[in-house]
Order: sequence, then C-alpha cells, then structure tokens
Amino acid sequence: MSTPRNTLYDKRATSREDITLWTDSYFTNSRQCAEKDGDKNVTYAIFVRSPAMFAPDLAVTWLKEVAKKEGFDVTFESRYEPGDIVPAGEAQLYITGPFTKLAECETFLLQKIGAVSVAALNAYRACQELPNIPFIAMGARHCCGIEMQEMMDYAASIGGKTAQKQLGAKGFVNGASHATAHFFEQDTGMGTMPHALIGYYNSTLEAAKAFKEKHPEKPFIVLNDFDGREITDSIEVCQAFPDEAEKGSLGFRLDTNGARYIEGLNHDSSIEVLHNFAPQMMIESWEEEQLKVLYGKGVSVASIWHFRHEMNKAGFPNIKIIASSGFNAEKCKMMAMANAPLDGVGTGSYIPSDFHKTYATADIFRYDDNIRVKAGREYLAERYVEQAPVIFDKSGQR
Repeated sequence: MSTPRNTLYDKRATSREDITLWTDSYFTNSRQCAEKDGDKNVTYAIFVRSPAMFAPDLAVTWLKEVAKKEGFDVTFESRYEPGDIVPAGEAQLYITGPFTKLAECETFLLQKIGAVSVAALNAYRACQELPNIPFIAMGARHCCGIEMQEMMDYAASIGGKTAQKQLGAKGFVNGASHATAHFFEQDTGMGTMPHALIGYYNSTLEAAKAFKEKHPEKPFIVLNDFDGREITDSIEVCQAFPDEAEKGSLGFRLDTNGARYIEGLNHDSSIEVLHNFAPQMMIESWEEEQLKVLYGKGVSVASIWHFRHEMNKAGFPNIKIIASSGFNAEKCKMMAMANAPLDGVGTGSYIPSDFHKTYATADIFRYDDNIRVKAGREYLAERYVEQAPVIFDKSGQR
C-alpha cells in the first residue's frame, strides 16, 4: 500500500463533528439509538455493483485515523490483494468494529471505495492494451474537486502498478500534480506546457524557448497544435534545438482536437496514410467509433503515423511522440493493433469515466455473534465463512 504523505484523507472529516456533519443523516439517527440501547460489534461487507479493482488504501487509512482519534478498535479483512479484480457484487472488504462508531462512517467508506476501485480497473485496462507505452494520469481538471483528484490519481497508480506486476507493462509513471506524485513514487508531478503558455507567447517556438530556459531540468515536451501547424511548428522547434532533437530528449504532444485533422491530412489522405503504414487495419468490419480512431479528425492512428513520417522526412527521427485526447482502453487497443509509433500517452477523462458504475454498497451481516442480513444478501455471510478472508495488520498490509 502507498504511504500517505500530507494528503487530504489525513485531514478531511476525521473528527466526529465533521463526520456527523457530512454523513447521511439516517446513520446519525442510528448511532444515537444504539448509544441509548447498547452498542454491538458489527461486521460490514463492502462491495461494488460492477467489476472493480481492489484499491482499499484511502478508505482503510481514513478509518484508521478516525479509530486512532476516538480510541476504538477496527479490523479489516479481505480475500483480495490490492490490484486484484473483484467480480461485481463480491465483497472486497470486511470491516468489524463498534456500531456506534462505524455507522456514520459508512458514507465516507463507500465514497473512497466505489469510484476508486472502478477507476483503478479503467487504468489497468488502458495499460493492458498498450503495455509497452508509459502513461501519465492527466485527470485533475476532469475531477469534481481535489478530493476526487486524489482518488483518481491513486486509482491510476494502483491500476498501473498492477499492470506492471502482472503484465510487465510500463503502466502509469506519474500524474500531473505534485500533491499526488507520491502515489507513483515520484517527488513532483509531470507536466510541461499548456496551450495557455503558447497563447501567452503567441508562438509555439517562443513558448518552447521560454520553457527550456526556465526549466532546463524538466522533460522537454512541446505541445504543437495551438495554431493548427503540428508539422510546421514542430520542425521549427527541432531546428531551434537540434541537439535535443538528435538525442531524443525533445518530444511533442499531439492533442489535436476532434474538430479538425492534423496539419497535412484530410479524410482521403488519412485513409491513404493508414493504408501505407498500417495496412492490417484496412478491413471492413470496423464500427463508426473505431473508424474515427483509425483515420478520423483529432488524434488518430493516421495522424500519429503521418506526424512520425513527416518528422523522419525532415531529419528528426529521434523525437518522441506523446499523444493525448480520448485515450480510453478501446482507443489504446486500436493504437496497439496499428503499431502506432507512440512513446507515451496522457489520459485524463478516461480514468474517472464509467461513473455510473461506481455504486459501492455496505451491508452489515453480523451483530456481535448473531448473523442477520438484508433479504437477498445472505450470500455475504455465507461467503465470509466459506472464503475465510485474511486480517490486515496495523499498517493495512497483510
């Protein structure tokens, strides 16, 4: 598990006052009734209603902090290791502790498990399709606040590390922000320049010069689509930095928006490029969305091959190509099938996608030594006995 480092879940809503303020109010009603009539030790089973990846760190760390502050014991059990894929409806985590303490915590635990475990599986599936390409988690701006940002970057790290371990993939090597870099064993987030910097200098080349002068130690990746001259502006930057271009320490990020083709291409020429560089993809069974990935507007297979060809032709075969814009698992799969000449992928909106699938649920099935569970969920108690989950130790590791 990752070691928390000055992050949100250490600070937010760990006091009982805050927990009561933010939880579903019927949990507060329940706590107050139990305080009056006598506490019970209960066991919760937490599951997600779609396939998910076990990623418990945020939830476990948060609840342990609450337990430490309030002085109660809590036990975490699971039959899964972090990174395991959990079938829909299967309990991924069991939590045992006093009902008066845990009742109000349910809201927060579900928040920290549901979205994270679905997002981690998204990250894994992208890495699975492009195992030889490093990914950067660029989802911060797509998140509903910094707590969600933290959850999504943590999820990307779990999915990426699982792909590294199981598949030998490059996985997610970093995120975009400094606050979450530790999830990727980095000290700082990764990023170079936004479109705003090019607009500020009114020139891709001048923005590249300014960036290199101010940040000579950082990866030199230039965004090249601001003026719609991906080829022309990239060649100009290479000519200004020939040593970096020759050494392969200069790269370009293709982020052409879906309203136009990359410089030098149109519909017909995109098909021609695909035919020349990825003829294995010239089949008739593709669906419309797949055809867009192959030779449509924006960052397509054809656009990447076209850019590589034009840069080689201009004498810059060693520059790196980083692509972004719509890289979900399906797009990654198509890129791999076409052998698209990529050196890296930035993905943002895909990690927190499928948000409708993040419905986590917690059911109590044991009150002291008595088994009682909601009708239809009897299997939770039965599988707990059958599967004999393993207790986490104090650090959250098995």
